[in-house]
Amino acid sequence: MSTSEALATWLADFSREQLTELLEQRALPYAARLAGGPGVRTLSQLAEHLLTDASVSGALAALNVADMQLMAGVAVLAALRHGPPTEPAGVGLMPVDAYGRDHRRPQDPRPDPARRAVPRADLLDFLRMEGEARREAEAALDRLALRALVLPPHGAKIVVPGLLHRQAAYLSGLGRPLNGLLSRAYQSAEVQRIHRALALPTARTRDERQRAVVALLSDPAQVRDLAEQAPPEAVELLDKLVAGPALLRTRCFQDRYGGYYTSQDSTFAFRPGGSGDAGTDWLAEHGMVVPVGHDLAELPYEIGHALRGPDARPPYDPFPPQPASTAVSPQAAAREAQAAALAAASRVELLLRQVDVQPLTVRKAGGIAVRDTRRVAKQAGMGEEQARLWLDLAFNAGLLLTHAPEPEPAPRGRRRPAPPQVAARVLPTERYDRWLTAPPAQRLLPLIATWAVTPEVFSHWPDEGDTPVALVSPQDPTAVPLRHALLETLAALPEGHGVKTGNVEELRQLEQALLWHQPAAPAQSAESGGPLTATLAEAELLGLVAHGTLTPVGHAVLALLRAGAARYFPAVPGAGPSLKDRPALAQAVLQVARELENLLPAPQNGARFQADLTAVVTGAPSADLTALLSSCADRESEGHAVVWRITAASVRRALDTGTDPEELLKHLTDVSEGARRLPQPLEYLVRDTARTHGRMRVVRSACCIRSDDETLITELSRTRTLTKIGLRRIAPTVLISTADPDTTLAALRKAGYAPVLEAETGTTVIQRAPQERAESKTTSLSDAFRDHGRGSTTAPTLAAALLASTGPGALSKND
Repeated sequence: MSTSEALATWLADFSREQLTELLEQRALPYAARLAGGPGVRTLSQLAEHLLTDASVSGALAALNVADMQLMAGVAVLAALRHGPPTEPAGVGLMPVDAYGRDHRRPQDPRPDPARRAVPRADLLDFLRMEGEARREAEAALDRLALRALVLPPHGAKIVVPGLLHRQAAYLSGLGRPLNGLLSRAYQSAEVQRIHRALALPTARTRDERQRAVVALLSDPAQVRDLAEQAPPEAVELLDKLVAGPALLRTRCFQDRYGGYYTSQDSTFAFRPGGSGDAGTDWLAEHGMVVPVGHDLAELPYEIGHALRGPDARPPYDPFPPQPASTAVSPQAAAREAQAAALAAASRVELLLRQVDVQPLTVRKAGGIAVRDTRRVAKQAGMGEEQARLWLDLAFNAGLLLTHAPEPEPAPRGRRRPAPPQVAARVLPTERYDRWLTAPPAQRLLPLIATWAVTPEVFSHWPDEGDTPVALVSPQDPTAVPLRHALLETLAALPEGHGVKTGNVEELRQLEQALLWHQPAAPAQSAESGGPLTATLAEAELLGLVAHGTLTPVGHAVLALLRAGAARYFPAVPGAGPSLKDRPALAQAVLQVARELENLLPAPQNGARFQADLTAVVTGAPSADLTALLSSCADRESEGHAVVWRITAASVRRALDTGTDPEELLKHLTDVSEGARRLPQPLEYLVRDTARTHGRMRVVRSACCIRSDDETLITELSRTRTLTKIGLRRIAPTVLISTADPDTTLAALRKAGYAPVLEAETGTTVIQRAPQERAESKTTSLSDAFRDHGRGSTTAPTLAAALLASTGPGALSKND
C-alpha cells in the first residue's frame, strides 16, 4: 500500500473533531475551494494534498525545535539506511535565497516515502534517548502523527513526508550530493581542473573525470586524508562548514559568461587570480566546495558526512532551555496581577466612556487623529501609549467601530461649491452597552482574547521617525508567534520563579529561549522599546505576567493559543463568535473566563462618602455605581480603591441632565456604606448648588435669557466674556442673544454660570448627550479563512462530508 493510500485509510478513522483540526491546520484554504474550482472531495485527495511540499513546509514552520530535530533525525537515519534520496532528472538550479535555500521544482515523480521507513526503536537509539527524553520523543511522535507529519502505519516503522527526505542534508546542516552539484555548476574545463588537482588517473571524457572525482570524495577515509593535507586556513573553514550550515560566501567563482545574476542554467568558472583567500581557493580547487549561486558555495554532502565521523548524531533537545530566573513570592505576584487586571478594566471603561461622549476622528491616512488620542488619554488620566493600546484592543474586540456618514449629494450648477464631507469617526458599537454592564472579569475576557490573537505588537512602533497612532491595521505576522513563544517560555520556568524584566542579561536569555518554542519567529532584541519588551509590558498590564512569572490567567491564555485561536483572526474566540463546533476552543475560552473570575473580586455596589467630599469604593465598582458617581463626581484615582471627588461643578453637571437634587441625595444615601446619612458637607453642597441652579433660563424661541433675579440679568449684560454671543437687555428680567440656544448655553457655562434650557411651555428641557452607535460586526470563525466559500466549505461541515463518503459524489459543487 502506498503512503497516500495508507494515509487516506487512516484518516477515515478520525473523529469529526480530529479531522476538523487537521483541516484547519494543514489543508482548509486548499480543501475549501469548492465554490470557485476543484478542491478536496475525498479523503484520498486530502491525503495527496497533505503530502505536498507546500502543505508539509507550512506545518513544519509551526513546530518547536525538539519536534523539528526529531523529524530531521528520521530523515537523517533514512539517508544512512537507504542512501541520499536520488534527485529526479531535469532538476535545474534556481537562484539561492539569502538563507541558502534553493527553490528547485522537480518535474519527475518522486519515490514513495514508505520505501524510506526507519524502525521506531532504531530512531530512538540513533538519537541516544533514554528515560524522560525517550518518553518525550514517543509522545512527540504521537502528536506529529495527528498533524499527518508522521505517516501511517504508526507501529514499529516511522515514515515522514518526502520533503523531509529531500531536505535531510539541509536539516542536519549538510550540503547536497556532490554529483548533482558538479553537474549543475561546471562545464568540462572546471571538472578537468579538479580532476587534475586530486591527482587522479587520466580520463578521456568529462563523465569519466566526474565519476572519478565523485568516487574519491565519496570515500570517507580519502576525504579525511585530503583534509589532513589542507592548509590551516582551509581546515578552519572546514570546521565551520562541517558544523553547518554548509554554505560559504566567497568570490572564488564567477559566472562563466560574466553575468552578475545567476539563472537556472548558469554555470560557473574559477575566478582568475582566485578569491584572495588561500583556504577557500584550496577547497574549491579540490572540489570540496562547489558554487551554487552568485558569490555562494556549498560543501557537498559526502565531504561533511565524512568529516563528521561515523559516531556523529543529529542533536535532539526534548526540553526547552531554561533562562535565568529569580525567586518570586506567589502572593506578591497574585496581588500585582489582580491590581493590573482591575486597573485595566477600569481604564478601558474610562476611555470608552470618553469616546461615547465625544467620538474620535479618523485621519485620511488611517488611524485616530493624534489630538483626539491625547484628549481622551488626558480625560481618562493615562498616558498616550497606554490609551493607544486600549483603543486598539477595544476596536479589534468589536467594542468600537469606524463609522463613515453617507456623503451629501453635490449641488447642481458649476459655481456652487460642493458640501463639505464629514470625516469618518470612531463610535462605540451596540456590544459596548452590554459590555459596560458586565462585571470586570467579563469585560477583560474579550480584550485579553483579542490581545492573544491579533497580529500586531500594539505598544511597539518600529519607525522612530513616525508619529504613533491608534487603530493601525494589524499586519505583523511575527506578533502572535512572539506572544506564544513568550508565554511558553515563562510557563516552563520553575514554580515560584520569574524573569526580571529590567535585567538585560535575563532578558537576553529569555530571548534565546523563545527561539526553541518558535524557531520560525524572528530574533528579538532585549533592548528597551523592542517587540519583546513591548509584549512583556502589555502582558503585565493585562495581568497575564506579574514579577516576570506567568499568572493563572496567563496559563489559560497559553492554552487558548495552543488550541489554535490565532488561526481565526479577525474573528476573536472569546469576543463574540460562536464556538459550538469547536469544543476544545470553547473549553479554552471558558478556562480564561474562570481564571479571571478567580482573580478579580465581585464588583462593589457601595461607596464610603467622607467629609472631604470624596467617595471611596474598595475594589471594582459595579456598572450602576460607576454610572451614578460619574454623573455627579469626578474620578480622581484608581487601583485597589477608586476615589471620586464631588464638587459644585460636578453636581451642576448632574442637575443639567434633569436630575432632581433630592433624588440625587437619596440615590447617594442608598449606596452609602457604614453610615445611614451622608456627610453634612456633601448634603450642603448638593442643596446649595441646586439653590442657584436654574436662576437664569434660556428660552428656545428667539433665544432669550430670563431670570427673576434682576441683579443677575444686569451682571450678565455687563460680562465682557459674553460679548461674543451678543447679549442685549430688553426687559429688567430678559436678555436676548444673537447666538443659538446651544451656543448660548455653552458660553454661559464656560463663564461660570449654571443655566438650564426652557421649553416653549415653560418646563425645563432635560439635556442628554445623544448616544450614537455603530452596528456591531462580528466575524464568524468560518468566515475568518479568506479562501472560504459557504456551506460545506467550513471545516466542521467539510470534515463531516469527507467522513460520510469518500466517493466523487460526496460533495457537490453547489453545496
